[in-house]
Amino acid sequence: MAEKRLLLVEDEPGLQLALSDRLSAEGYSVETAGDGNVAVTRATGEPFDVIVLDVMLPGRDGFDVAKTIRSQGIRTPILMLTARSQVVDRVVGLKLGADDYLTKPFETIELLARIEALLRRAPSGPSGVALERYQFGDITVDVRKAEVTQKGVELDLAAKEFQLLKYFIEHRGATVSRDELLHEVWGYNATPSTRTVDVHVAWLRQKLEPNPRVPQYILTVHGLGYKFAG
Repeated sequence: MAEKRLLLVEDEPGLQLALSDRLSAEGYSVETAGDGNVAVTRATGEPFDVIVLDVMLPGRDGFDVAKTIRSQGIRTPILMLTARSQVVDRVVGLKLGADDYLTKPFETIELLARIEALLRRAPSGPSGVALERYQFGDITVDVRKAEVTQKGVELDLAAKEFQLLKYFIEHRGATVSRDELLHEVWGYNATPSTRTVDVHVAWLRQKLEPNPRVPQYILTVHGLGYKFAG
């Protein structure tokens, strides 16, 4: 089973490090953010399986972060952490889009149990996340609109090119074979020609890469397939 990607948003360095180490030891791939603005950028730009979000943050608080993430159509499960125990805060957090709530101080084993429960309830699919927007380099991909822009200018991608790019983004960092791409993007049960994939990758590189001859986003993994490194 692939590692679950977790975004930990906590501004207290000692706690961030301690939780990050423990979560990593439990098999999670942990990314961190120390303020609300960075949290929003990461949560809306990358696919995560779960977000652990402190309420008291510099920049913007956790309530605002949760509200902003949800307003962009992202359904990643959110577990909110707070030192405050008033019922009103819990209600506000849940109304703004949090899925669960844990009051500090807490036992790490309780945090792990809550995270596992959220992951079991999460929708299935790549990373369990409905990714709506993704950015790499000067390219922005709006999944909902099926639109790709470069510095604000819309790029003309054919439907299969967009579907291929979306699949790469959803499986970023993983090596995917030509056969897998044919099956998942084109829907072929039998593979008539892996050349189809190579041609579409070449077209995508022409439109997206700063230097298509030396790609930096859609990489060839010789003998295996391709890997998206955006």
